[in-house]
Amino acid sequence: MNFDHPAFTPYRALIDALSLTRALPSLDALNALAAACGTTQARDLPLRFVVPEGRLSARDYETHILHTGQVPTRADTWHDVLNALVWLRFPRFKAALNAAHGEALATETDTLRGRRRDALTVLDESGVWVTSRDPALPGLLVGRAWHALFREARARVEADMRFVVVGHALLEKALAPYPSITGKCLMLVADTLDLDAADAQAATALAAIDTPRQLAPLPIQGVPGWDATNTSDAYYANQAIFRPAADDQP
Repeated sequence: MNFDHPAFTPYRALIDALSLTRALPSLDALNALAAACGTTQARDLPLRFVVPEGRLSARDYETHILHTGQVPTRADTWHDVLNALVWLRFPRFKAALNAAHGEALATETDTLRGRRRDALTVLDESGVWVTSRDPALPGLLVGRAWHALFREARARVEADMRFVVVGHALLEKALAPYPSITGKCLMLVADTLDLDAADAQAATALAAIDTPRQLAPLPIQGVPGWDATNTSDAYYANQAIFRPAADDQP
């Protein structure tokens, strides 16, 4: 598999340890890494990846992880293996997501998924952390001022922002990238771009997320350096991909 996309940079050591460029890993290999790292979930239970027992609903899936520490994982699918990869690299965030699902489930009175769980699911599948040391830059992204952010402020973006894909479905798309791949952003303003600090900050930031509308869209190929062709004004003028904020208005 091709893991050359910059979205995989935070996971490079794990990709090498699991030899993912050659083949899908076994559950034993994933569990050996989890044990070696001392990975736990929200209730401090050791995290383990297990063969699913039938098809679980989203509700049962999250509840099972929270109560047992076992993550149902189909080892023959990249989707599930990439989910395991995010658990291994960013365990605080993934544990917080799982715990937040549990808390939201306790407030729901029927089987319909509420807006908070919708938002948590979006982050789990398509989330991108956008950490910025410059407090002015996130506003340009939220406002979809693509040219101002990625062309006019490009040097500032490269120096003071970090984009980390934590959604495993989004990582799966990055295996065969295309121009319109879009993630949803969890915005973090911090003094550091350190990944472990971001893991802790993102876990805390989940408490303020109540609806998917809080998660700004980001066509990830527009991030400087993530597509070799994104160095021109014309690239960001493509409104089929870099849609203006007005497109969301009724």
